[in-house]
Amino acid sequence: MPNNAIAAAVGVAPSTCHGRIRALQDSGVIRGFHADVDPAATGRGLQAMIAIRLHAHARSNLATFKDYLARLPGVESIFFVTGDRDFLIHVALSDSEALRDLVAHNISVHPEVAGTNTSVIFEYVSVRRPAG
Repeated sequence: MPNNAIAAAVGVAPSTCHGRIRALQDSGVIRGFHADVDPAATGRGLQAMIAIRLHAHARSNLATFKDYLARLPGVESIFFVTGDRDFLIHVALSDSEALRDLVAHNISVHPEVAGTNTSVIFEYVSVRRPAG
């Protein structure tokens, strides 16, 4: 949304709005801006969540493993979580063969991985809530 539209919506001058947004960015409240791209429109119509459990001895290398995951094809988001799994990764890929290859040839075979569990996403709804 353009700065002028935000300013009009909240009833302040555009310069005031710009300054407030800049302050929110500088303080880390606003971490960035992005385009919401539909993976299916880019040929990646199959989405899944992959739960990954690491071997106990591998937990000392979490940052390295997270960096490895971030470089894998199709990875959209990485979540470090509690419970019986260590990571959840959201992936978007072309088809089930690409998903199988990612899990079988890149994740499950990694020496730090004790196990995986993959759930295909039938529908994804992004919930955007107004501030306040």
